[in-house]
Amino acid sequence: MSETGDLLQDSARRLFAGHCDQTLVARAEAGEWPDGLWHAIEEAGFAAALVPEEAGGSGVGMADALAVLRAAAGSCAPVPLAETMMANWLLATSGLGVEAGPQSIAPVTPYNGFVLARERDGWRLTGDAARVPWAHEARSIAVLALARGAPMVVRLRREHYALLPGRNLAGEPRANISVDACLAPDEVAEAPPGFGLEQLQLFGAATRTVLIAGALAEVLDMTVRYAQERVQFGRPIGKFQAIQQNLAVLAGQAAAAGAAGDLAQEAANGFNRLTIAAAKARAGEAASIGAAIAHQVHGAIGFTQEHRLNLSTRRLWSWRDEFGSEAMWNRLVGEIVAKTGGEQLWAAITAAG
Repeated sequence: MSETGDLLQDSARRLFAGHCDQTLVARAEAGEWPDGLWHAIEEAGFAAALVPEEAGGSGVGMADALAVLRAAAGSCAPVPLAETMMANWLLATSGLGVEAGPQSIAPVTPYNGFVLARERDGWRLTGDAARVPWAHEARSIAVLALARGAPMVVRLRREHYALLPGRNLAGEPRANISVDACLAPDEVAEAPPGFGLEQLQLFGAATRTVLIAGALAEVLDMTVRYAQERVQFGRPIGKFQAIQQNLAVLAGQAAAAGAAGDLAQEAANGFNRLTIAAAKARAGEAASIGAAIAHQVHGAIGFTQEHRLNLSTRRLWSWRDEFGSEAMWNRLVGEIVAKTGGEQLWAAITAAG
């Protein structure tokens, strides 16, 4: 990440600190759209950070732009910033252009898909997708579909799909959508060169890795502060050796997630399979271990609705399984290593970053 990325991250931290508090997150989980927060995000240019300048965006590099997600995750921002950044990049690079407002992306899992076929002067899109983020709130969904095996990008409007609403453990909207719709020619374009369903999955995994890194860093800070303030048997619990050991493990997991986020940010420029797979798997492991320790230190209070800790840990538990679980990405790493062979393994690892 360059100096530009550091500046963007600092700017994002200030924005989220000023617009996103626990009350706003609670209202969003109850179904209220945080319009003021989203307006501030768009005014700052974060939603279009990955869009080239000639297409009306900021033209920020992939690694620098994704750094904004760490600040969003640390504040538990209840908005589809990652999905909008992905969708806007995909729409802009395919020539469909971008629009204001929240966007989403589909498919999210490798088990769903869409098929495009020519129909009269336009296209017919059919297919289903599960767990699509923010589908009800999105102005449109950037869909990657296959037309005779070739990847195509579709701008899918709300009137084009049936929706079964749901939420993930963090209270973020996740919906199953079903599509059988006719589309105009200007709503469909060829995907960017070399970009297919695997790259979409890798892109999503990279964003979730960065989000986990940001949320776990906040969990560490929160837990250390609590251990310094909570007094038991006449002294702060952070003075007890068992707590100190747990905090050291938590700090190690947060550092590992941070390093995985760094790798994912760099690897997203080119969608390197081995790097993103390893980073997402390691971040998922860190999320599981780190969240458990944080709740052990906080005790029962951390699970209460009024406490901020569970806002972050519920997101960690949700994000670790989105765009591929830890098991899925570990399996891919194993397959890549097995195919590479022992003699080429070190070269493959160093080439992956």
